[in-house]
Amino acid sequence: MKKSPLVAVAAALSLATIACSLQPIPIESPTPTRLPVTPLPTAAPPVDSRSSIIETGGVLPLNGDLIALYKRVSPGVVTIWTFEELGTPHEASVPSGQGSGFVIDTQGHIVTNQHVVNGASEIEVDFPSGIKAWAQLLGTDPDSDLAILEVDVPAEALVPLPLGDSDQVRVGEFVVAIGNPFGLTGTMTVGVVSAIGRTLESERLAPGGTRFSAGDLIQTDAAINPGNSGGPLLNMSGQVIGINRAIQTEIFTVEGSAANSGVGFAVPVNILRRVAPSLIAAGSYDYPYLGISSLDDDLWNLKTIEALGLPPAALGAYVTEVVPGGPADHAGLRGGRRETAIPGLLAGGDLIIAIDDQPVKKFADLLSFLFKYTEPGQQVVLTVIRENEEVEIPLTIGARP
Repeated sequence: MKKSPLVAVAAALSLATIACSLQPIPIESPTPTRLPVTPLPTAAPPVDSRSSIIETGGVLPLNGDLIALYKRVSPGVVTIWTFEELGTPHEASVPSGQGSGFVIDTQGHIVTNQHVVNGASEIEVDFPSGIKAWAQLLGTDPDSDLAILEVDVPAEALVPLPLGDSDQVRVGEFVVAIGNPFGLTGTMTVGVVSAIGRTLESERLAPGGTRFSAGDLIQTDAAINPGNSGGPLLNMSGQVIGINRAIQTEIFTVEGSAANSGVGFAVPVNILRRVAPSLIAAGSYDYPYLGISSLDDDLWNLKTIEALGLPPAALGAYVTEVVPGGPADHAGLRGGRRETAIPGLLAGGDLIIAIDDQPVKKFADLLSFLFKYTEPGQQVVLTVIRENEEVEIPLTIGARP
């Protein structure tokens, strides 16, 4: 990502995000792109409490009072400044990048985005109280674009934010973002949840030079701009439900920075619950991996479905390619192998319609289930449509390479 003294932005094809450029998004393996998303049924199994970083925060008695919410939460939202090694274009005393973060416990752990601190030689954390501290980078997860920092400050200076349950987030509910857009510290914006279960490009490179995908993101129209990266997205009870990560925009400032267009994305807090303990303990987190490719959402239409020889109402994750030697390959999943009327599209691949009896309408459903409820080494059962017959295939999940 490119950095300036105030923002961290990457842009491509006139679409910009705080975190990444919105090109066709690879899914799971080197060559795929994503399908559109629908949320999993509410009957899906609950998040394993053993993976929670802290207990779900209690509902605060705010009653939708935005003034009370800001007063309660803002002391736990921090500004993050990054500095690069000597010899870079930046002077030693001039920050190379800026973002947001928030406190999660009284041991000095701070959450932010991986892309905010990527490449930094030194990281400064500024608290609303005026305290400034150098931070140690404990670990990063490029798949979820999360990072955990640790600062050495008095416990009384730390105001941990309560974590909510992102599985309970619903489209239409009001949300609040607090962060430091364009370096304007402590800025609060309000909006609604526009959608759930979105998929973006991961910060992790896949074999072959493309990128994996990050799934289950929350979309919001709360104003998010460069500098908001890593800050909290909160419900009206003051609980963190997401970590602001990216915007999609065609609007740019005169300096070339991306500007809010009402389409922002946040990493769901339940992903943080799974990832953070591993980042704190080991510095990294292993994501579940199948080793398959699928189609871009714009390509899942009647033309494509007919070319694949599927019924018009076909739903699921269509396997275009299986990575040789990967978990799906070992399990016997099939990718496309017969030419169709559409150049580059091969028919005959498996259509995944369920995982452990949970329906999969589109690839993002499968991705969401994997991120929320599975880990490397776990066995699952995929239900697929193969040559017009329903087949169950046991599969042992791997770790992303």
